[in-house]
Amino acid sequence: MNKISKAVIARLPRYYRYLDELRTQKIERISSKELSEMMNVTASQIRQDLNNFGGFGQQGYGYNVQYLYDEIGKLLGLNVSHKMVIVGAGNLGQAIANYGNFKNRGFEITALFDQNPDLIGKKTSDAEILDIRYLYDYVKEYNVEKIVLGYPKNMNNTEGERCEKTKEFKEMLERRTGLEVILWDERLTTVEAERTLIESNVRRENRKKHIDQIAAVFILQGYLDLMHMKKQAE
Repeated sequence: MNKISKAVIARLPRYYRYLDELRTQKIERISSKELSEMMNVTASQIRQDLNNFGGFGQQGYGYNVQYLYDEIGKLLGLNVSHKMVIVGAGNLGQAIANYGNFKNRGFEITALFDQNPDLIGKKTSDAEILDIRYLYDYVKEYNVEKIVLGYPKNMNNTEGERCEKTKEFKEMLERRTGLEVILWDERLTTVEAERTLIESNVRRENRKKHIDQIAAVFILQGYLDLMHMKKQAE
């Protein structure tokens, strides 16, 4: 396979999300023209992108939704199971834990950690919120490899008080666990989430219920996209 451009790789998660929606709707096949109308890109662009990986489609038939979803999942490394823990069990952390599609995409959230006594002991859909004092022991017992921490920059790219506290928290985690802690810029996730809900015709009064879950998807997906692009560039 020839080296694939970063632009093509960056579009794969978007194909994957739209194909997941089609699967949910029980749609078995789709043409490049129909997919282009959903994604607001040209049909020619879709065919060119997918031809980088062998095409996947049949002339006069289009694309088998389930097959294309599975194959793109393999390209993104989502056919491999990953165990995850979440540090910070506020609204966003719990939204990630309760987002059922993560399990479908190969991510199993085994625990959440927080220092808020009002949260410790509560349960999300599949995991319990534990005291952050036990994070070190948990990391050692379950062979956690790395930690991704949301980094709350201001929209103008400046770093305020929350960033300073996040960096202090990062240093504490590194000292306690001995693991690499990755700061992930979370500025645009809420904006993207809002735009996605608007494009999906979700009523304004219902958006608040879903925005944290959608933002959580973008935070993790953004990190996974970067890891995949680095792998492809090697």
